[in-house]
Amino acid sequence: MTVDPATSASSEPAVAPAPARREPPGGRGAWTAWGIGVTVYVLAVIHRTSLGVAGVDAAARFGINASALSTFSILQVLVYAGMQVPVGLLVDRHGPRRILSAGLVLLTAGQLGFALASSFTPALLARGVLGCGDAMTFVSVLRIGSRWFPLFRNPFIAQLTGLVGTIGNLVSTMVLAQVLHSAGWTATFGTTALLGFAVLALVVLVLRETPDSAPREPLLVRRRARVPDAPPPAAGFALRDQIRAAWREPGTRLGMWVHFTTAFPASSFLLLWGMPFLMSGQGLSRAVSGGLLSLVIVAGMGFAVLFGQLMSRRPSWRTPTVFTVVLGTGAVWALVLTWPQPGHVPMWLLVVLAVAMGSNGPASLIGLDYARPVNPPERIGTASGIVNMGGFIAAVLALFLIGLVLDLNTPGGGTDYSASGFRAAFATLYLPMAVGLLQILRLRRRALTREREVIGATVPKARAAR
Repeated sequence: MTVDPATSASSEPAVAPAPARREPPGGRGAWTAWGIGVTVYVLAVIHRTSLGVAGVDAAARFGINASALSTFSILQVLVYAGMQVPVGLLVDRHGPRRILSAGLVLLTAGQLGFALASSFTPALLARGVLGCGDAMTFVSVLRIGSRWFPLFRNPFIAQLTGLVGTIGNLVSTMVLAQVLHSAGWTATFGTTALLGFAVLALVVLVLRETPDSAPREPLLVRRRARVPDAPPPAAGFALRDQIRAAWREPGTRLGMWVHFTTAFPASSFLLLWGMPFLMSGQGLSRAVSGGLLSLVIVAGMGFAVLFGQLMSRRPSWRTPTVFTVVLGTGAVWALVLTWPQPGHVPMWLLVVLAVAMGSNGPASLIGLDYARPVNPPERIGTASGIVNMGGFIAAVLALFLIGLVLDLNTPGGGTDYSASGFRAAFATLYLPMAVGLLQILRLRRRALTREREVIGATVPKARAAR
């Protein structure tokens, strides 16, 4: 094997090859377990994105400006990002069923608190609790997929998880937006909170974490959950050793930066600022604005199917796909932001923008495909958590910058946002985009060299299973 000189000269410590594993069976039981897990994720996405269609209503209800409105999403996403590594560790050590159950309790409490809040501080605390529960869902579903499905199916399962999760976005943009207008704040958010009880019963009573686990296994049994055939943790196992081992893999770091660079434009748009930009900045109605947000989500479904199949069959296309998505999204935003009449961007261009941002979420999941081959099964949750926090860190930065620049360009600090103010605010998207691209360029050769070193220990068995 020819090793890149730049890699061999690196001062990074050597990393042991990832051990081979026996392939899980897949089949009907796998789809049932994954289906229950992804139901939790759909509910989490509904809760996460519900504020995106209620931004104007929230500003009026709590009497706040753009920066304070951004604080809701910033805190929620910051908690989500900060919880990713601890959640990955917890999933690796205690299994996804327990973590999904805890996440549902926190999601329900947070959304119910937000429904009942009448002032800024209680509402802010509720969004923080919601973000903590949300953080426990996606990594848990990925862990279920890795336990039930063969290795070569994992890229497709990750994309399919993201695709089905977008149903939650559709519920927010197409259903909650209308219900909020007719039923009011408390009824809308309170009803979505109560859905958590039904989903919790499904997880507790039906979900099986692995092909070997028994149905309705008690949640409070004290045991160490692990992947079948994975070696037991060594004596004196330390959490920081688990994190260090996952982080030391260049594929984990590259995956995090891929997630960082691709996910945040659509995240910041759907989580908070898309509806105000379209309604206040472009003068569109609530119905038309909701339709464009829905188009982002529907386009994302199509890209998820495309990328899932493509990455499963052509792993070498990962990096070109990532660069295409990032540069394409940046180019379309540049056209929107430099349009001669900032408040009258034509509908065809807004449609193109929505479709371009639809590729962001599926492209971010390609980051997991860099981390998965080089981390052993007992470390997948930790590695996935590291990767998954990247896009949400970038989203926090984008939400903060957009809110800050909007306030600077809005006289009196009110909510009468102008088209020129949005133009300046969304121009800040290029800062995290540039940082992420530089890091991807720095790490990609080292990560791919490392992957070639370990691929023989993981892929042959997967191919034999096929």
